[in-house]
Amino acid sequence: MKKIPHRLYLTEDQMPKQWYNLRADMPEQPDPLRNPANGEVLKTEDLYPIFCEKLAQQEMDSTTRYFDIPEEVQEMYKIYRPSPLVRAYNLEKALDTPAKIYYKFEGNNTSGSHKLNSAIAQAYYAKEQGLKSLTTETGAGQWGTALSEACSYFGIDLDVFMVKCSYEQKPFRKAVMEVFDAAVTPSPSNKTQVGQKILEEFPGTTGSLGCAISEAVEKAVTSDSCRYVLGSVLNQVLLHQSIIGLEAKQAMELLDEYPDIIIGCAGGGSNLGGLIAPFMQDKLTGKADPRIIAVEPASCPSFTRGQYAYDFCDTGHVTPLAKMYTLGSTFIPSASHAGGLRYHGMSPILSKLYHDGYMEAVAVQQTDVFEAAVLFAQKETILPAPESSHAIRAAIDEALKCKESGESKTILFGLTGTGYFDMTAYAAYRDGSMGNYIPSDEELAKYAAELPKIPGIQD
Repeated sequence: MKKIPHRLYLTEDQMPKQWYNLRADMPEQPDPLRNPANGEVLKTEDLYPIFCEKLAQQEMDSTTRYFDIPEEVQEMYKIYRPSPLVRAYNLEKALDTPAKIYYKFEGNNTSGSHKLNSAIAQAYYAKEQGLKSLTTETGAGQWGTALSEACSYFGIDLDVFMVKCSYEQKPFRKAVMEVFDAAVTPSPSNKTQVGQKILEEFPGTTGSLGCAISEAVEKAVTSDSCRYVLGSVLNQVLLHQSIIGLEAKQAMELLDEYPDIIIGCAGGGSNLGGLIAPFMQDKLTGKADPRIIAVEPASCPSFTRGQYAYDFCDTGHVTPLAKMYTLGSTFIPSASHAGGLRYHGMSPILSKLYHDGYMEAVAVQQTDVFEAAVLFAQKETILPAPESSHAIRAAIDEALKCKESGESKTILFGLTGTGYFDMTAYAAYRDGSMGNYIPSDEELAKYAAELPKIPGIQD
């Protein structure tokens, strides 16, 4: 039998020329965005003051199955894509499992992650519209780094509001963003009205993605020729990230393989939504029935312990309301949480698919995640991002189940990027100072009680 290669790269000519819009094949659509002032459903043009017009149109489009990837975006993709599909032979051997383990590796660019796939697209549409600047938030720093690269390439100014905890833990992320001429501010800050309000209400807070989003949106809507862009959660982001899954599926077809289990880390949903997109299409249309597993941190468990409800996408309550699995917009993860995936909610697309039973979710503890990360690094020679390591943990667990049962299943997981800016967290794991924080039911109930009321819909 022919041995499957360790790494398979598609050629440039084989790269996808279109993004896939998963909503076009969903039997039931995610609930629409709503105006927080009156609860009314938003129209596309209502988003124009916040997002680029083309991005707003992609955000609201649930019928166009495929979107052409602009030629300039394709050309920049070719700098680091296609990304490899890798067979984890050494990990399989270490686990003594009959399972076949594959991963799609997205770390071959300076941002060290998959985030560049959407950053390029969003910066391109801003340039096309004639905008001069963009604002955004970043948690662990991967999105901020990716967008800094893309904005530098297209000649657009960028302001990044970085979650204060990460800003302090990962100074080199800030340094890389500044290499690409981005302005980086720890959030919450005194630079915005909403930041000042959050600091008054929560003095000494280490911040959250919700806080940083509030500041970035305020900066965008109060600045000339400026718009806000987001690195996860939104429909448009999952659209751009579908290139991950499209490449992965095409590569597996070349190997005459198809995954029984597909695993992705879940924070806001960009990597997971992109990886599973074409496989979920098969599931929705009856062509195949893979198990799809979202893996989230036990310290920020929006899928497994959150509410499926309308909520603000930010802490300062300046964004539209989205129906999603959420812990509450005021939820702030513990400062001891080092693994990324810190957002309080989840992509409306993925939330709907999970709610309707098309996918599963598991929550894993931080020390278990880093245990898996270290094993993977030792066997596969890549130091994985903590976010990615959530998926590695679940992939290892599924492979060990195969060892117990004797079943030879094919597992595919998303290796979203590298962990070379996360050495403080790795050091904490290795010296035994890393702990596991899990919010109590009482704590989560407090945040859930603050969910917005929408008369006749959520009251």
